[in-house]
Amino acid sequence: MDSGAERRTVRVTIYNQPYTLAVSGESGEVEALAHSVDQLMTDIAHQAGNVDGSSVAVLACLHLADRVRGLEQELSDFRSQVGEKSREFAVLLDKAIR
Repeated sequence: MDSGAERRTVRVTIYNQPYTLAVSGESGEVEALAHSVDQLMTDIAHQAGNVDGSSVAVLACLHLADRVRGLEQELSDFRSQVGEKSREFAVLLDKAIR
């Protein structure tokens, strides 16, 4: 968050628990993230059955960590592809210049 921006509070509810968060800039992004986490936890709770809120939170964290790891791998693969294409273009450009 930008420390120079105006800060204000936003109230969100995640898994039936209200939270007051300090945000800078537009609150819509934080509200959308909170809604996404709430939906994920609710879905997990319905699938998992009779589990407590802490277990639902841990399962949600594991799910999100898995998604982050997958995205990090995709980004790494993409960077490798871009690097390889850049090298190929550099060779072609070098040949064209000669």
